[in-house]
Amino acid sequence: MSGQAWLSQLKQHKVIAVVRAPEVSLTRQMALAVASGGIQLIEITWNSAGATELITQLRVELPNCTIGTGTLLNLQQMQEAIAAGAQFLFTPHVDPVMIQAAVDIGVPIIPGALSPTEIVTAWSCGASCVKVFPVEAVGGVSYIRSLRGPLGHIPLIPTGGVTLENAKEFLQAGAIAVGLSSQLFPKEFVDTQNWQAIAQKAASLMQKMS
Repeated sequence: MSGQAWLSQLKQHKVIAVVRAPEVSLTRQMALAVASGGIQLIEITWNSAGATELITQLRVELPNCTIGTGTLLNLQQMQEAIAAGAQFLFTPHVDPVMIQAAVDIGVPIIPGALSPTEIVTAWSCGASCVKVFPVEAVGGVSYIRSLRGPLGHIPLIPTGGVTLENAKEFLQAGAIAVGLSSQLFPKEFVDTQNWQAIAQKAASLMQKMS
């Protein structure tokens, strides 16, 4: 997927569901639930059980969704994720070697950064866009708004502090999209396998974002 195609998807869909669970069956059901609620960008974190197989499986099960992965810490993990079929790659940090490798193969990579220096470094290395993480720790929406002045040319995806209530505010502050995890998957819903309730949360969020 080209960088422009990825940015177009972000602008269109606006929300990335970040799915993490200790059991493959739970992770799969969580992904299917948010997909049925209308979320089409789904990140399976690399530290989820069976992430490799699940990415491959969901590419088949959810042909209308874009399935990627995150929490990639090194080049080997990234190469394994690409081999499994991951369509986009998130890292919690800025690693120029990983960024260049993803650019060379044509898979969108979104490094995690927090300070303006880290954000500019990631972008200069060739990142498709930059994950601002953990955004809650540095002011949330107001921090994204502050960054847009000097760094308005860099597409930003805040995570770690985005809620169902403030997600649209991040877009209004200048973010291209947002990432949500626990907000979409309340523990009680996962524990009771109430997938319909999770689907409804996803649908409600997508309605707010339109």
